[in-house]
Amino acid sequence: MLGDPFAPFTANVGTNSYLGADANLPYFRTPGLPEDLRISWSWPHLLLSIGFFFVSQLVVGIALFGYYSMDHHLSQSQIKKLLESPKFLVATTVIWSGVMILFLYVTLAVLRDLPFWSSLGWRKFSAQSRPGKGRPWMYFLAGCGLSLFVAVAGSRMKDVDHTPIQEIFKSRTGAMLLMTMAVVVAPLFEETLFRGYLYPVLTRIISSIAQSTGVEWQPALRFGMGASIALTGGLFGLTHAPQLGWTWGLVSLLVFVGVVFTFVRAWTGTVVASFFLHLGYNSMIAVSTIVATKGFTHMPTMK
Repeated sequence: MLGDPFAPFTANVGTNSYLGADANLPYFRTPGLPEDLRISWSWPHLLLSIGFFFVSQLVVGIALFGYYSMDHHLSQSQIKKLLESPKFLVATTVIWSGVMILFLYVTLAVLRDLPFWSSLGWRKFSAQSRPGKGRPWMYFLAGCGLSLFVAVAGSRMKDVDHTPIQEIFKSRTGAMLLMTMAVVVAPLFEETLFRGYLYPVLTRIISSIAQSTGVEWQPALRFGMGASIALTGGLFGLTHAPQLGWTWGLVSLLVFVGVVFTFVRAWTGTVVASFFLHLGYNSMIAVSTIVATKGFTHMPTMK
């Protein structure tokens, strides 16, 4: 008889020790719930976050456009050039990422008087507390390998050289800005948002819905975790779709990458593991780009 494939995910169901005295709060008392899923937010906060997600993007974009075009009367072509420039795109992404982190910090830590990073799954990674789960550097190397796999798979697809993100590589400055953001900003922000915030709340919501239909709690929890892993991975891929020109082959590869990242976060019970996986993935892309362009001195030309 086969063992329970979800047993490693649901083994840690004790008290929420990393929150200390806060573990006595009502929303941490659900029986049979792994520690990393004992969160203080649910669907109302998720709806608020979705609204803030879109509104803040719009506000940041308008504010930056106003800043760059201040005291200038831009023509339509100049406006298009500005909106598509690497400096504008990277600046918008970095500032918006900071605004989203600030929003989560205020609503989940300041207003609730709870620790921010540990609440969002950034728990200390140790081989002693997670036997058989490896060490951070192993996930970094695994991320490098995953990046090489995606690069090989993507190279076999058509029209991959005509995506919006490729436009950034037309200039040395654009490529350097993008690679810096990919290594310094993206792993921290995206892991906090997708694996730290979205994964546990989607698991809780889906599990509760399944339980309300008559499914027992443990099977409902397993279903919620599996569905959340798939859904979070899908959302991760779709958020990068505009950069990839909605080339569905490339988007599907990033969906796969997102599923792997979330699976690792669920398996280890900490965002630290998926962060190192993500960091290794993006670092390999950066190193490959540096080598291919000979230190950003030979940029590819667009056909």
